[in-house]
Amino acid sequence: MPAQQDPSTSGDVLWSVTDGVATVTLNRPEVYNAQTPQMWAQLREIGRELAGDVRVVVVRGAGRGFSAGLDTAVLAGSGPGDPGLLGLAELPADQCADVIAEFQQAFDWLRRPDLLSVAAVQGHAVGAGFQLALACDLRIVADDAQFTMAETSLGLVPDLGGTKHLVELVGYSHALEICVTGRRVGAAEAYRLGLATLSVPLAELDTATGDLVAALRAAPRAASVETKALLRAAVGNDLPAQLAAEREAQVRRIADLAGRGE
Repeated sequence: MPAQQDPSTSGDVLWSVTDGVATVTLNRPEVYNAQTPQMWAQLREIGRELAGDVRVVVVRGAGRGFSAGLDTAVLAGSGPGDPGLLGLAELPADQCADVIAEFQQAFDWLRRPDLLSVAAVQGHAVGAGFQLALACDLRIVADDAQFTMAETSLGLVPDLGGTKHLVELVGYSHALEICVTGRRVGAAEAYRLGLATLSVPLAELDTATGDLVAALRAAPRAASVETKALLRAAVGNDLPAQLAAEREAQVRRIADLAGRGE
């Protein structure tokens, strides 16, 4: 198992765990934490290696921005020996899709039922950066935050889970307009649309994030896990199905509190 990194350690993605809280930091501040496939591989491994006692994950970016999205240098590559991401076009369609599926695994673990994930967003969250924030359960944004879904403007589509998460948060119409226009969504609008859980002055971002993490950790873990599962299922369930799911979950909770749980 790889060592858990201290935030002072060099690397493109840093992570540490303290008292059941994992902090994951994109660490390329010189390019506003632009992302690469190598970083996605690191994020995927962090998700696999987290200890079972981790309850909350905080995702943030080093420096002045959360993430400028995909590093465009990796799109076209550097030459014949490095075709970049556009080189995926040379693969059969199913193999190309398999590679993209691996990229998606970098983010989708943040929605695991046993974790609560929080994105602390300052500055720009563009493309893959926007989708990384969307992959988290909750988003605290500084008042300088700017969200941009730039993929469509580049002739691509959001493919790291962003389409589903954005529609769930703001609805189809707003999601379509945000994605196709590629415009910037500021902190105030993000909060108004329901994209941001909380908007605070930049100077208060760390304190507000810490306060939210403490509140999340205060609830009994088993009840938090059951509640998250219920809320996630509610999107697709009709009322009778959701009521049944609530009954089943509550039966488990009562049995656990009475000392009769499995």
